[in-house]
Amino acid sequence: MGRPPSKPARLKNGFYIEVKNPGSGAIIIRRDTQEQMLMAAEEYARTKEVVVLGEMKNDKWVN
Repeated sequence: MGRPPSKPARLKNGFYIEVKNPGSGAIIIRRDTQEQMLMAAEEYARTKEVVVLGEMKNDKWVN
């Protein structure tokens, strides 16, 4: 058994949404463009709860 990581996980540059089933944990999904992210959000919104997180660029959230 190894030691747990001491650095937090880094997210890649892109657009993120959070998808979850009611009453369970969430999954974060990344897309390269805003259009792809919005299409994925529409697709998942039919059956799941979707939260648009926004754009990540150089480890910072862009509004």
